[in-house]
Amino acid sequence: MERDIKAVLRTLPFLQDLDAGYLESTIPLFQKRRVKKGSIIFFEGDEGDEFYIIESGLVKIYSFDGAKTVILAFIREGNYFGEMALIKPGLLRSATAETLEATDLYVLRRRDFEQLLVKNNKMALQMLWFTMERLRNANEQIQDLTFLNARERILKILLRLSKEHGTLLANGEMQINLKLTHQQIADLVGAVRETASKILQELQEEGFITVDQKKIILKDPANFEKKVTDV
Repeated sequence: MERDIKAVLRTLPFLQDLDAGYLESTIPLFQKRRVKKGSIIFFEGDEGDEFYIIESGLVKIYSFDGAKTVILAFIREGNYFGEMALIKPGLLRSATAETLEATDLYVLRRRDFEQLLVKNNKMALQMLWFTMERLRNANEQIQDLTFLNARERILKILLRLSKEHGTLLANGEMQINLKLTHQQIADLVGAVRETASKILQELQEEGFITVDQKKIILKDPANFEKKVTDV
């Protein structure tokens, strides 16, 4: 178990520069937890008391505005979530976290999380940087909902997903390694499913994407990125 968790911890950007001995000393603070597919890890509005690192699996982070679901992110192995509500006592969860696959987590309680940050200023600063980047991305997503049309939002979200979850294939195409339904894509961009389906069909007919077993493939990643940049 220790070998596994050390490898997982080393993948996190704010832990990569920690002294090996110090990193080793943090291992007993983490508890391993296996969560079934379709489980809610926490709800929007809950009090935050835990921070999560994904050893394996896939988690969907989403919010509900009273009328529709808005997916904020997909988070998979080697990444983390749940830190924002722990940074300041009293903050509530700003979104819901749900597993899309059977998921293995390493869990850190608030008191241990705070202890780590207090003892390591560099780690605290780096985590702050990455948290600010996530907030910036969330704000950009909100702006996109206001200023971009549905097609432009779908183009932009596909580019983002290709950078976060993409694999470059031997033929130069980029495969997004998520099995996405049309409803999930609609929830990512604040559209209805019918609109998302129509736009995805248009993008296939125009030769920008193909779909293989629910995985979207960008036919020409560089050209696709240029198209998004021109939006």
